Amino acid sequence: MLAFATLRGASWLIFSRLFGRLVDFLNLLILARLLVPADFGVTALAMALVLIIDSVLEVPVTQALVRLPTIDRQHLDTGFTLAVLRSIAVAVLTIGCAWPYSWINGDPELVPVVCILAIGTVVKGLYSPAMVYFARNIDFRPTFIAETTSKVCGLIAAIVIVYTEGGYWALVANYVVAASVTTIMSYVFARYRPSFSLQRLGDFAGFMGWFTASQVVSALNWQYDRLMIGAYVPKAMLGRYTVANDVSLIPTQSLIGPALQPLMSAFSKMSSDRGRVSLAFLKAIRIAMLICVPATLGIALTADLVTNLLLGPKWAEAAPYLALLSLSMLPVPYFQTLISLSLALDRPDVLFRINLIDFVLRTTAATIGFYFFSIEGVIFARLIMAAVMGTVYVFLLRRLLNLGLRRQVANLWKVGVAGAMMVVAVYWLRTQLAGLVIPDFAEMALIAAFGAASYGATLLALGLRLKLGGGRFELFDAR
Repeated sequence: MLAFATLRGASWLIFSRLFGRLVDFLNLLILARLLVPADFGVTALAMALVLIIDSVLEVPVTQALVRLPTIDRQHLDTGFTLAVLRSIAVAVLTIGCAWPYSWINGDPELVPVVCILAIGTVVKGLYSPAMVYFARNIDFRPTFIAETTSKVCGLIAAIVIVYTEGGYWALVANYVVAASVTTIMSYVFARYRPSFSLQRLGDFAGFMGWFTASQVVSALNWQYDRLMIGAYVPKAMLGRYTVANDVSLIPTQSLIGPALQPLMSAFSKMSSDRGRVSLAFLKAIRIAMLICVPATLGIALTADLVTNLLLGPKWAEAAPYLALLSLSMLPVPYFQTLISLSLALDRPDVLFRINLIDFVLRTTAATIGFYFFSIEGVIFARLIMAAVMGTVYVFLLRRLLNLGLRRQVANLWKVGVAGAMMVVAVYWLRTQLAGLVIPDFAEMALIAAFGAASYGATLLALGLRLKLGGGRFELFDAR
């Protein structure tokens, strides 16, 4: 029943993220055709600084509260007080860093962009702490409504700015408005009268230490390439790289991430029984990879069609970036599931160690790659690091849950074989269609259908089945 409750809660998150990603698509389609890559480059460079500061001063109120056996009013007040202090610090630090950052990058336009983007980060930090009650009950309907409303409002604001010839300010408005509406909606659903208190600080301190350290390293890790690229290449190239990266994240952010988010609550409820946790982890990662493998491989195989259909011809140079960056997303579901697992087991130190290893290796590889081969070198470095970190995740699971390599491979080998067969099928079809004049949309639809059919048929031939109903949702081997 817990698996089905988790699925039901995840369904709201998935639907929310799907709808939100649809709005993002509309946003991207409109803005990519009205703006130039350089506009995206300016905003991406500004966002890199804002996100790093946001992570450095992260206060994980909801995550800290979810893991507690009981929550009282003092917990909520302490969480809110920490969030307010954090928002003040974010504002001061961001404004203080804006000018030096623009000077280093030789772009004075970054100062106002960074300062305005910081408004969204500050407001986002004031999210109602009472929303934790919905998370604990694996009820994400309020999250769905809040995120949907914020996405729509952000899109409307962006469109208005575009048509008033505001340029890249449309991207800034989208972020700030969406963050502000999300915070407002959180108080609509989870009524809470703000009050200042630090009586329960002890319940946050230990968790915040490891979690915040992990978030800082993770932010530096994921923003380092943009900081490095933005400092040495034209903004248009950074814009193409950024948009390609954002599109490559769609499967893991819109489908898999939301589906895995309720796992922390589910793992927490069974954390005393490591055998049940191990079985639940294997089931979760199998379903996650079942979605991730065809999605990421499909984008990589059709990157030229994806960029042309979604972004337009002027983004054609971003297609090779998208193809390779999509492949680097293959091990991400393992990391996403490990996040939920380590937090549920009260082991945020594991999350910190993962991010630290990734940061040291990734920055080293990306720097060497960029020095010798520019952006292409960074992308190939990310591919190498994806393989390395995938191996790290597998071995970490041996320590956390005593899941050996053989058991993990046995859990996923059929998905891997089906993905390989899909690659062969799609590659063969594309060679057959190469000499024909077919509209991009029709070609994309044909390739997607053929690839999905080959993937599904291979899974069925290997005996993999889906069971849904009676309070159960799982993949099982028919033979």
